[in-house]
Amino acid sequence: MGKKEIYLEKVVFITKCMLAAYVLTAGLLLLLAFLLYRFGLSEKTVSLCIIGIYIAVTFAAGLLAGKRAGRKKFLWGLAMGVAYYAILVIVSLIVNRGLQDVSNSMVTVFFLCAGSGMLGGMVS
Repeated sequence: MGKKEIYLEKVVFITKCMLAAYVLTAGLLLLLAFLLYRFGLSEKTVSLCIIGIYIAVTFAAGLLAGKRAGRKKFLWGLAMGVAYYAILVIVSLIVNRGLQDVSNSMVTVFFLCAGSGMLGGMVS
């Protein structure tokens, strides 16, 4: 197998991991919306649950990437966390049409996503 095929295989794998992560995110956010509707959760509780969803999903993506990588698992997990965060920011910027509504906690979310992805890679 040539370098081009190996590179293409890695890109396809990362794409599949990110797609799985965002499908899982969508499912968990739908569950959270149902819980919000059913039980009238407070804004603080919903915010904490959203952060928990980010952590759980990037951990799972890092775990999946680490199992497949075999070597340098923590780097693959970190890559999954950073890629998840990058897509999250891009979508947020598109939806908000600029930087004015982007939260001040985005740096914290970056470290949570990157750290939990790396932890998932190390655990695998």
